[in-house]
Amino acid sequence: MHDLYTRIKQNINEAEIVSLAEDMIRLPSYRGIAQQETAVAAYIDRFFKKEGIASELIPVKDGRCNVVARLPGCGGGRTLLFNSHLDTVPPYDMADACRPRVEGGRLYGRGAVDTKGIVACMIAACAAVRRAGIILKGDFIFSGVIDEEDGSAGSVDLVKRGLRADGAIVGEPTGFDLCLGHKGLEWLEFSFQGADAHGGSQAGSRNAIRMAGLFIGKCERELAPKLKERIHPFLGSASMNYGFIRGGSQPSTVAGECILQVDRRWLPEEDYAAVLEEYEELLRSLAEEEPRFKGSMKVMEASRMEEGYLHAGSLLEPSHPLLAAAADSAFAVLGAAPQQRAFTAWSDAGILSTYGGIPSLIFAPGEMAVAHSAGEHIKIKDLLPAALIYALTAARFCGHAK
Repeated sequence: MHDLYTRIKQNINEAEIVSLAEDMIRLPSYRGIAQQETAVAAYIDRFFKKEGIASELIPVKDGRCNVVARLPGCGGGRTLLFNSHLDTVPPYDMADACRPRVEGGRLYGRGAVDTKGIVACMIAACAAVRRAGIILKGDFIFSGVIDEEDGSAGSVDLVKRGLRADGAIVGEPTGFDLCLGHKGLEWLEFSFQGADAHGGSQAGSRNAIRMAGLFIGKCERELAPKLKERIHPFLGSASMNYGFIRGGSQPSTVAGECILQVDRRWLPEEDYAAVLEEYEELLRSLAEEEPRFKGSMKVMEASRMEEGYLHAGSLLEPSHPLLAAAADSAFAVLGAAPQQRAFTAWSDAGILSTYGGIPSLIFAPGEMAVAHSAGEHIKIKDLLPAALIYALTAARFCGHAK
């Protein structure tokens, strides 16, 4: 394996990875851009074809394309899928978001860590395996997908097309920790209806903000304690977060409407329908206790996927050979055993594992804390080690003939 490491290292370099990442950052791929991710997908497609690696652009929706490349194995090995997304969130308050800059050993730009810098490491790893003349036994596939920041249409499309693999590495920033899974996710919106009235004459009025307060109080008393008791040995406890609230118009007017948005993280053993029913039951109970109470719930549009798909959780069995391959490769490159933990956000691993039956590991350089921020960046010193780990993991997991 040391000889393999040397061959891979001779065919990959930091400057090339930085250049790949910079080029992709220059191509905006956030919502509102025509064909959003397709320019990035086409760039990757050209890169692979230049390297002599079979690649294709796959239309998904609205002119937006996935890109899928494959190094076919010679037979008798496992198939490994690399998966990462090509879309980013909008610039928000990040100035010159699509003008990459290097400063203080960091590459800045929208998508630098989430996830164009990671994609650069992955495609460089694929190219290094090819350049080194390494013949893998199993297939080595890269998929750059659309829409992860919204409805995950890209990874859903891969699953619907029947893509199969024995394991997948999903590129999301984990700081080189090996993340074996994450909870499921749903965003819920609660609407509370009041009756407008002057604040100085409230007789017969109904305050929607008060209705929201009653609901939050009931959640805290009756649901929150139950969630804390639902504990998965690896993923931790089920949870909810009150993330957004808006109501009323001014201090002297009784609020006629109040909107509350909640993030609910659910465990593998929880039933999705039961998750929703718990909130419906709280609303029904309040309506019985308070005859004037009016509240309703819906799944937020931003959280809706194609029918039949959810933001499901993901969990890789600790005994899966992909974990050992990645851990051994990381140790060989970094000189230390990476931490194994749960991923704190959501990822397309939930789609690949739940609906595609592909056991998935979430692993990449970079820190999730700076994703989506005005200072989004990735450390340049982490790029080459990440690419080396990816390439070595492919050789270990797929097996190699030479």
